[in-house]
Amino acid sequence: MKSPNAITVLVLDVDGVLTDGTISFETQTQIENKTFHVHDGMGISLWQKEGNHVMLLSGRDAPCVTQRAKELGIKHVHQGSTNKIADLCATLETIGATPQQTCFVGDDLGDIAVMEYVGYSIAVNNAVQEVKTVADWITTFNGGHGAVREAIEHLMQAAGTWSHAIANCKKIPMKQ
Repeated sequence: MKSPNAITVLVLDVDGVLTDGTISFETQTQIENKTFHVHDGMGISLWQKEGNHVMLLSGRDAPCVTQRAKELGIKHVHQGSTNKIADLCATLETIGATPQQTCFVGDDLGDIAVMEYVGYSIAVNNAVQEVKTVADWITTFNGGHGAVREAIEHLMQAAGTWSHAIANCKKIPMKQ
């Protein structure tokens, strides 16, 4: 089993990981809506405050994802991706990180290639079996229901930074 202790870049699929996978459309405008869990937002804030990077990587494109990324200070967002590995590599080059320093969290078949490419991979609890099979770790929470927060806690505990993040969280108000 691979070790998660050297991970500094967290890459998240959106639909089914950061959300529960449900896609709805506003009746009048047909703009896509998604629901995000506040615990995931807090986890992302804690991760970033420790000097780590977050990237959202999705095959779909929705304004609500851009808005949520902006709220959380996520600078690296690739929506409408037709080649997740190429988009990941471009971001890693910008950040100055390697695939070995990267963790990808996925849930469906389109995530497998990236999960196999990075140094550590996590499947959300309700991921398809093929994704769970290639994952280094599986959350107990479903996508969109705190799985990202659980993944972040897992990574930070492995790196020994979770206690520090919690101590800092008690001092500084954070966006969720």
